[in-house]
Amino acid sequence: MKVLFDTNVILDVLLDRKPFSEHASYLMSQVERSEMNGFLCATTVTTIHYLLSKYLDKEKSIESINSIMALFEIASVNRLVIENALVSKFPDFEDSVLHESARHAGAEYIITRNIKDFQKSKIPAFTPTEFLSMLESLD
Repeated sequence: MKVLFDTNVILDVLLDRKPFSEHASYLMSQVERSEMNGFLCATTVTTIHYLLSKYLDKEKSIESINSIMALFEIASVNRLVIENALVSKFPDFEDSVLHESARHAGAEYIITRNIKDFQKSKIPAFTPTEFLSMLESLD
């Protein structure tokens, strides 16, 4: 199963933002155990580095980027993704780019804390908690 993780979910784990980090960490551990194929939008990596550098020193920021790069595949942001995002019905361009990146990478689900931002999504979007509940119901 291919799952794209939104920036906010990754930051919840890296910055241990409670109460959100618990379920997000569990999902990341499933990626680590190869129980699901985890993806990040290419822009997520740059955004995370930028935000972490405000909280951590350069070495720790790079260490965090390396750790997520070891776990996740990167969904490209190229001309086609940008062009599709520009004509999409999403109110927020950044969310539209993430969605189109996920779509072009073949992601089956998007994990985000901002479900309302993905109401126009062609890919089902879930919070980490909702996604875990959905997975449990499939078992």
